[in-house]
Amino acid sequence: MTEKVIEIFDINKGKVIMNVQLNTDLQQEVKKFLKGITGIYVKFKPIPDTGFMIRIPLEPNIMMKYQSFNALVDEVIIIFSGQENPYLMVFDNENRPYFYRFEGDTDKFLALLNFKP
Repeated sequence: MTEKVIEIFDINKGKVIMNVQLNTDLQQEVKKFLKGITGIYVKFKPIPDTGFMIRIPLEPNIMMKYQSFNALVDEVIIIFSGQENPYLMVFDNENRPYFYRFEGDTDKFLALLNFKP
């Protein structure tokens, strides 16, 4: 099994600024975020101009069902724009992106990553 790495991408800099080894605590937090989905994120331009995105690979994959979305998810991207609450991006089996609002403790997640934006 290859080691799974979480990537923190700085939108302003246009590059990955930090890599963190995936562990069970981080994986559990992401599972909570997926279970805490509250609705679809509906802004016209879902990727912000500033902020950061955190890509979390999932091992094992997680089956996600929400309204018309029903697929095995192998990674979750949490988007922090700094202008509003963080939201999730996941991909379906055809690699189409879906954006969702969620409830969850992202401060705890960031602390587990040892990342301070």
